[in-house]
Amino acid sequence: MKKEITLHDKTFIPFIDKAAISAQITRIAQEINRDYSQKKPLLVGILNGSILFFSDLLKQLEIDCEVAFLRVSSYKGTETTGNVKKVLGLDKNIENTEVIVVEDIVDTGITLENIINDLASNSPKSIKVATLLFKPKAYTKNYPIDYVGFEVGNEFLVGFGLDYNEIGRNLDELYIIKEPMLNIILFGPPGAGKGTQSELIQEKFNLTHLSTGDMFRFHMKNDTELGKKAKEYMEAGNLVPDQLVIDMIDAKLSESHDTKGFIFDGFPRTTEQATALDELLAKKGWEIAKMVSLEVEEDELVKRLLLRGKDSGRKDDQDESIIRNRMAVYNKETAPLKDFYSNQGKHIGVDGIGSIEEINERINAAIS
Repeated sequence: MKKEITLHDKTFIPFIDKAAISAQITRIAQEINRDYSQKKPLLVGILNGSILFFSDLLKQLEIDCEVAFLRVSSYKGTETTGNVKKVLGLDKNIENTEVIVVEDIVDTGITLENIINDLASNSPKSIKVATLLFKPKAYTKNYPIDYVGFEVGNEFLVGFGLDYNEIGRNLDELYIIKEPMLNIILFGPPGAGKGTQSELIQEKFNLTHLSTGDMFRFHMKNDTELGKKAKEYMEAGNLVPDQLVIDMIDAKLSESHDTKGFIFDGFPRTTEQATALDELLAKKGWEIAKMVSLEVEEDELVKRLLLRGKDSGRKDDQDESIIRNRMAVYNKETAPLKDFYSNQGKHIGVDGIGSIEEINERINAAIS
C-alpha cells in the first residue's frame, strides 16, 4: 500500500490491504453459499460504492443467483446528509424472492433503512444484508446486518468502491483519512502520580491508554497466538523479545478506532524499544508527539510511597531500601530515553510537586 495518497484537499493513509479484504470477501461468499445452497437469491448491489465488493463477491458464489442494482446517495464530502434519494430503481419483480442487499458500508443505517423499506413494499420472501464495512458505533437502526466483512470505527474511509467527492473508488485497498494523532509517552518514577495524571490526560484529549502490562494479561488470558508465544518465553525464564511486544502494540493500535491518539505506559523502556516504536508508528503515518516525564525529588517520592504503603498494605511501599532501589532502576532506564527524545525535541520535564490540579495544568500546557 502507498504510505499516503491525496484526494482533492485531503490526505489518506493505509488502513486495510487487499489481502485482508480478499480474505473477508471469501469468508462472506462461503457463508452465503452455505445459507443459500438450495435457493436462488437475487443480489441487489447498491451503487456506486458496492461495485468492487459486489463484483469480487459474485465471482466466488457457487450458487445460482440473479443480480440487480439500486443507486442511492446520502453523502456530501465526508459527511452523510441524512437524505436518501433513489436515482435508479429495480427493474425486476421481486415478489416471493430471496433478496441479499450488497452494500459497501453501513454506518448510521439511514440509507439501508430506506432501501429495506422500499424493497419490502414489493413483497420479497426475505431480505438479508451483506456489507464489506460496518460502523456499529454509528448505527442507529435495529435491522440486522447478516454478513459483515470488517467492523470499523467512525473514521472516513476511501478505496475499494468508497469515494471522497467521487474519486478514490478505483483504489484496490482501503485508506483512512489522516488526522493529527497525539501520541504521548508519560513517564514518572514510582509515587509521582503517573496513574492519576494519565486518566486526566486521556479524558481531556480523548486518548487511548496503552499499557504493555494490560496487553500481556489480555493475550495470555485469551490464549491468543501472541499470548502463547509470550507464555513460552516467560515459562522458560526468558524475557519476552521486543518484537513480540511491538506486535502486541501493533494489534492494539489497529483495533483502536475513533481515538485522537495514545498514551504509552510501560513502553518503551530502552532506546532500542523507542526506535522500534518510532518505526511502527511511521508505517501508520504517525509519530510520538511528546515524551512527558514527571519530575519529583527522590526524598519526596520515598515519603509519598511510605504513606501509601500504610494505606494500601503493599510491602514494596513499606520498605525504604526497596523503594530507593526501584528509584535507581527507574533512573537507569529512563535516562537514556530522555536523551533519545530530547534529541528529537520531544522530551518535556514537568514539575510533579503540587496538587493534582496544578500538576495536570502543567502537563496540559506541555502537551498543547
